[in-house]
Amino acid sequence: MKVKRALISVSDKTNLVEFARGLSELGVEIVSTGGTAKALREAGVPVIYISEVTGFPEILGGRVKTLHPKVHGGILALRSEEHLNQLAEHNITPIDLVVVNLYPFRQTIARPGVTLTEAIENIDIGGPTMVRAAAKNHAYVGIVVNPNSYEQVLRTLQDKGELPEQLRLELAREAFAHTASYDTAITNYLSRVTSGEEELQPELNISLVKAQDLRYGENPHQKAAFYRDSTITGPCVANARQLHGKELSYNNILDANSALELVREFSDTSVVIIKHNNPCGTATGSTLAEAYNKALEADPVSAFGGIVAANRVIDAATAEEMAKIFLEAIIAPDFTDEALAILTKKANLRILKTGDLSEQTADIMEVRKVNGGLLVQQMDRIVANVEELKVVTETKPSPEELKEMLFAMTVVKHVKSNAIVLAKDGQIVGVGAGQMNRVGSAKIAYEQAGEKAKGAILASDAFFPFRDTVDEAARSGIKAIIQPGGSIRDEESIQACNQHGIAMVFTGIRHFKH
Repeated sequence: MKVKRALISVSDKTNLVEFARGLSELGVEIVSTGGTAKALREAGVPVIYISEVTGFPEILGGRVKTLHPKVHGGILALRSEEHLNQLAEHNITPIDLVVVNLYPFRQTIARPGVTLTEAIENIDIGGPTMVRAAAKNHAYVGIVVNPNSYEQVLRTLQDKGELPEQLRLELAREAFAHTASYDTAITNYLSRVTSGEEELQPELNISLVKAQDLRYGENPHQKAAFYRDSTITGPCVANARQLHGKELSYNNILDANSALELVREFSDTSVVIIKHNNPCGTATGSTLAEAYNKALEADPVSAFGGIVAANRVIDAATAEEMAKIFLEAIIAPDFTDEALAILTKKANLRILKTGDLSEQTADIMEVRKVNGGLLVQQMDRIVANVEELKVVTETKPSPEELKEMLFAMTVVKHVKSNAIVLAKDGQIVGVGAGQMNRVGSAKIAYEQAGEKAKGAILASDAFFPFRDTVDEAARSGIKAIIQPGGSIRDEESIQACNQHGIAMVFTGIRHFKH
C-alpha cells in the first residue's frame, strides 16, 4: 500500500513535527486541520489546510471541519475501479494514511471543578469518525492513533515504500481500541453525573491499558499481565513508582495492594506485613521503626519473604531494621536518601513509592472475574466509630480498649473470612484466616498469640453463631471482643461474656472478605 496523501489531525502533538517532516520528505502530501496545520506550517512542513480540500470552512467553533464527503470518501473508498471512478467523478483524492488522536476528554474530567459543559465540549466527533473509517478500510488505509507508533510507521515506509498488510491490521486493532476506550471514558463519566459515583450501571464498561507483561501468574504455567486504569489518579499500587529491585510479579502486586489498602486506613504511624494476601503483622508505634518491629514481632516466621507497607516516609532507622530479613517488596509514601542507600544494597528488593497517602483514590468499585461474568461491588471502606459501637455486656470496655477494638476491627476486614484477629497495645498478636468455621480461625489466632492472648482484644469479621468462640476466648485470657452481632443466638454469646467477665461490643457491620 503506497502512501501518497496523509490526513493529520491530532490533539497530542508529541513527536508530530518529526513524523510529518519524515512523511513529507518521502513525497507524501499532508492535509491537516486547525492547530495541527498551524504547528506544522510553523515548523516548515508543507501542509494543505482541510478547507482547501473540502471547499468549506471550519464552522461552529471547529465542531464541523472533517465531516465532509471529500474527507470520508477519500478514506473509505476501496481501491476498486468502481470506487475510484466515483472519486474521480466527484473530484475526491484518496487518503492513504490517517493520523488522528482525540480531544483530551480524560484529562479534562480529571481537573478539579470541571463542569459538565466543559466535559461535553471535549467529546471529539470528527476524530473518532475518521479513526473508525480508516480502521474499517485498513485494507487500503493506514491509521495511526498513538505517537509511539510514528517511528515504526515512518521507518517501514522508508524501508519498504509501503505499509504491509499485517502492520495495517495491527494499527486498525489499536485504533478501534482507542475509540472504544474513549467512548468508555465518556460513558462512565456521564454515568457518574447522572446516577452518582456509587451506583451500579445497567452496562459495565471497562477500559484498561497493559502496564506490563508478567513472567507468569499465580503459578509458572499461567500467563499473566497487569493492566492499569488510566482514569484513576492518586496513590495506589497501579500508580506507584518502582525505585529499585526486580520486576513485580503477579503475587507481588496482589500482596502490595492488600498491604497498602490496609496501612492507609490508619492515621497513626503504622506498618503492615502481608503474606499470601493476609496481614501477618500490623502495628502502630511512636516511630516507624517501632511500628515495623512490632509488626514483625507478631509473626516473624510468616513475615520472611513478605510485603511491607508503611504510611510514613521510610527513614534510615526503619530501613536498617527492614534490611535484616528477606522481604519481597516495600511500599511507602517515600524513602529518604539514607533509607534508599541501605535498602538498595539488596539487589532484588522491590521498592515502591506511592506519594502521600492522606487522600484516597477515586476507585470505589471492586471487580472479580467468575467464569462467564463479573461480580462488582463497592469497596469495603467502612469501619464503625466509637459512637456507633453498642456495648452489650455487663463489663464495659475502657476508652483505651475501645480504641484497640477499632484497630483490631480495621485489620480484620482485610483478613480472609472466617477471620479472627487478636490485638494488644497497638499490635496484632494473632490472626486466624480463611477457615471454614469461626472457632477454627480463633484457635489458630490463640495458638499464634500464645501468652500474648492474655489481656488481648478479639475482633471477628462476622457474628458468632454459637457461644463456643467466647468460651475459647475466655480460656485464652481475652479481655474484650468486638464483632458485628446479628446472630439469632447473640444472647448466648452475651451471657457467655457476662459469665467470663469479658466486655463485648457490636458494630452492626459485617466484614466478610472471600
